[in-house]
Amino acid sequence: MPITFQAENVSFPSIIKRRKTAEWIKRVAEKYGKKTGGVNYLFCDDERILSVNKQYLSHDYYTDIITFDFSEGDTVSGDIFVSLDTVKSNSEKYKTEYGEELHRVIIHGVLHLCGLKDKSAADAEKMRKAENEALKLR
Repeated sequence: MPITFQAENVSFPSIIKRRKTAEWIKRVAEKYGKKTGGVNYLFCDDERILSVNKQYLSHDYYTDIITFDFSEGDTVSGDIFVSLDTVKSNSEKYKTEYGEELHRVIIHGVLHLCGLKDKSAADAEKMRKAENEALKLR
């Protein structure tokens, strides 16, 4: 199954090269002993991600990413919503390049599918380290 990228209510980010990004995602998953199944990215705006957050997670706030994990065994699969609005504001807040922040968020979702967590401070630190390592593989 493929890795797909779509946009809803936003322009597709021109810095995302579909084939190159999909190959990178596969390399990162392989690093964790996983193969990729159907991984679907939907780039959207803040209102769409807020709607998803409320409907499926009962959260009433904006976020940069929501990952729905459908993985089975060693095959990672899922639907990943990415708010380009929040990615942009986070890149300004953390003083990072927009492209780097967007790629960080893209790989963050895959790392969740590979089993990494980020709820505790220790897990968040491991996640950030894994993101940084993955960004070097791009």
